[in-house]
Amino acid sequence: MNSNNENLANSNENGRIAQCEYSQEIIMKTYNNLYDSLCSMGNLTLAWRNARKGKTLNDDIIEFEENIERNLLDLHYELKNKTYKPKPLTTFVLRDPKTRVISKSHFRDRVVHHVIILIVGDIFESRFIYDSCANQKKKGTLFALKRFDKFLRKVTNNFTGVAFCLKADIKQYFNEIDHEILLSIIKNKIADENVIWLIQQILNNTAVHRGGGGERPKSMPLGNLTSQFFANVYLDKFDKFVKHKLRVKYYIRYVDDFVILHKSRKQLLEWKTKIDKFLEDELMIKLHPQKSRIITLKRGVDFVGFRNYYKNRLLRKRNIKSMFRKIRAYKNGKMSFERIFEIYKGWEAYAKWSNSYKLRNKAKRAIIDILWNKV
Repeated sequence: MNSNNENLANSNENGRIAQCEYSQEIIMKTYNNLYDSLCSMGNLTLAWRNARKGKTLNDDIIEFEENIERNLLDLHYELKNKTYKPKPLTTFVLRDPKTRVISKSHFRDRVVHHVIILIVGDIFESRFIYDSCANQKKKGTLFALKRFDKFLRKVTNNFTGVAFCLKADIKQYFNEIDHEILLSIIKNKIADENVIWLIQQILNNTAVHRGGGGERPKSMPLGNLTSQFFANVYLDKFDKFVKHKLRVKYYIRYVDDFVILHKSRKQLLEWKTKIDKFLEDELMIKLHPQKSRIITLKRGVDFVGFRNYYKNRLLRKRNIKSMFRKIRAYKNGKMSFERIFEIYKGWEAYAKWSNSYKLRNKAKRAIIDILWNKV
């Protein structure tokens, strides 16, 4: 398929829907002979540089770099000879405030994750719809917020009319990703069996068999770069269904959260029923029954960490509580000034996208007051 046809397959930045039938068979180009490039020392070196960015003081990275040439050569030969095997994951629980189980890969395996994305990333991302957000260049939280604001203005005629939002969340998404379905999606684009073998090594290092007794392997760990990438690949078929089959105009997905805006509550209910069926039949996942509902846009919509209203945007209460809980930890001597300052700067950069000027000053003043009292 040429680039013009590929562009037609996706909705454009104005939310318009491409003129193609979802049910029509589309012959897509597949990619072969990728593995030699993936294994090359040049790409492994680039992947190492990408994996270490901003983390050069981490113990596992320092250890890896003590003999960097030998370690990269070992990876090169293990990949080339297909003797590579990922090391066991390190798992820990993060409560901030939501409880999440995070699995961390060994640094050498993170280099492999980066080289996989380096080689196959653009092959898939070039096919994603415009409003598939997260874990892509220039398509983070701010991109999603700007798209939401633009669609909000359009669907309400510049805030003069009433409209609704289907705000939905996929239940236990990362735990329920089916490996067989994921691999079949990947194979539609990647014909290189060696690349498929390597991806299987990564997936098998995280596989959880539901219920035992030969059940289908599922799940990907939160924390891996490949998990974030494959999460978008897995739902690309769903994105195309929403845009091309349902012909939804105002749709944004951020990982496993998505919103659909429309003037009619009845239309959203109809779409929700069809979405439920598609997800279960095609991808073996489900909408979260408590977190997937239709609400009036005037009430505000929780999306990508903010409460979004017609003319203003607020931080979620749990986000605010989390920041001030960390400030208390600093006050009680459980955190250094350097650490709380680093946390605050990251939070401030995030919070400034909302109407939070007084709140940000309050947090900054609290940190400064504690610092003066400690001197």
